Amino acid sequence: MGYAQELSRRMGLFQNFAISFSIICILAGGITAFPLSLSGAGGASLGFGWPLACVFAFLVACALGQVASAYPTAGGIYHWASMLGNKGYGWMAAWLNFFGLLFVVSSVNFGVFLLFRDLFLADALGMDVTGWTSAAAFDHGWWVQTIFISIVTVAQAAINHYGIRLTTKLTDLAGYIIFGGSVVLIIALLANAQSFEISRLFTFKDYTGDAGGGVWAPPADGRWLASFLPAVGVAFYLGLLQGVYTITGFDASGHTSEETKNAAREVPKGMLHSVFWSGVFGYVMVCAFVLVLPSVDEGAAKGWGSFSFVIDQIHPTWLKDLLIITIVVSNFLCALAGLTSTSRMLYAFSRDGGIPWFSKSLRRVSKTHRVPANAIWWSAILSIVATLYGDAFVVLSTGCAVFLYVSYVMPIAAGLIGEGKWWNKKGPFNLGGLSKPIALLAVIGCILLIVVGVQEPNQKVGYLLIGGVIVLTIIWWVVERNRFQGPPLTPEAVAARQAEIAREEAELGGAG
Repeated sequence: MGYAQELSRRMGLFQNFAISFSIICILAGGITAFPLSLSGAGGASLGFGWPLACVFAFLVACALGQVASAYPTAGGIYHWASMLGNKGYGWMAAWLNFFGLLFVVSSVNFGVFLLFRDLFLADALGMDVTGWTSAAAFDHGWWVQTIFISIVTVAQAAINHYGIRLTTKLTDLAGYIIFGGSVVLIIALLANAQSFEISRLFTFKDYTGDAGGGVWAPPADGRWLASFLPAVGVAFYLGLLQGVYTITGFDASGHTSEETKNAAREVPKGMLHSVFWSGVFGYVMVCAFVLVLPSVDEGAAKGWGSFSFVIDQIHPTWLKDLLIITIVVSNFLCALAGLTSTSRMLYAFSRDGGIPWFSKSLRRVSKTHRVPANAIWWSAILSIVATLYGDAFVVLSTGCAVFLYVSYVMPIAAGLIGEGKWWNKKGPFNLGGLSKPIALLAVIGCILLIVVGVQEPNQKVGYLLIGGVIVLTIIWWVVERNRFQGPPLTPEAVAARQAEIAREEAELGGAG
């Protein structure tokens, strides 16, 4: 494909699966975004909403896996959109994907802070964390929050810098921790449940407003969806964000294609397995959250503190504290895997000159550790900057779902239009006759996600998406259209890139 094998190809199927499974991390999004569902339509937001969101994610993973099998390269979304569309289409997809990945790292590390503060310090240790709570920018709580998130992110960048071997071992460990931790958490919750009212998982009730602790404003408050749906329908629609936010980041399997053996076969498997098993275990877990509550009304009324209320139902205390530590550690490793994916995307985009003035630096690979060191550190810095915003967690968590899925669907949509025309090259993973129907369903689902993702009170995400697309479009037509060459899409371009490979390989001391 015209690229040098600069990265170290040491990952197998399990490692490729583990990095996506670690980023999805049901102990991260499934927990921190739990109030979004419970304070939506109550138990039905979990009983019906979670599997509905997971089916959508699985369809996207199937369609994206087929593209990944045909083009197994680092920075997948960018390269795939360019191959199936054109260089401008790929350039736009790259930026949207990069922003979405940054939001993953930022939102999960913000979640690490919240969980460490509210569960570990306040609940497990009984500390007064009043000074850790921010009411406004630059107050004492804001500084504590910013310093904490910065230290955590720098630690993740340092681990990433010291090589794919160390990062792979930790993401492998994260896979076991997430699996084992979720199983123990489920058993502990169900063992402490006062009753098993399965019906509460399928009962719709509008918890927007005060009934849900103010997580969601009532649908009538300027929300145009209320013109088409009853209040509980709007609440259910909004609650879908928990599942969609959680089941994101599986494109990491594609971003690490050039570090995975037999990537054309193993990358699609890594995507599909990570989404499927996260969906299954996540569903049992979130159902256990609802069943352990004394009542759904009491749980929803806790608002953003609803998960703290859930875990407080677990006894004995030592088991609850152990689970709290497991949850915090798994969130740290989730963001670590997210930073790995983000840096590889930035590296791949820079490799083709996608970042004006900085591409030469960002594409540089460490001779010692064979990782894109500069891309790692810049990804870390930018993810810290994104958390400086006031109500950052809500904006970042919703934004990461919207931006990522829009970027996922871009190559899928291009493939849907181009299949049988300019796209005839399929890899070992081929959907056959289901290719177009699955791609169409993925596109429709993404449109529905955008509708809820930019709806009040998420209008700030809408401003980011629309404003970002407008600004990027202007930059493309004014500056980048003539400067940016894109990936090598023609035999001539591939030949030109091949001329650079010998020098790049020699600088790194061989292919590795």
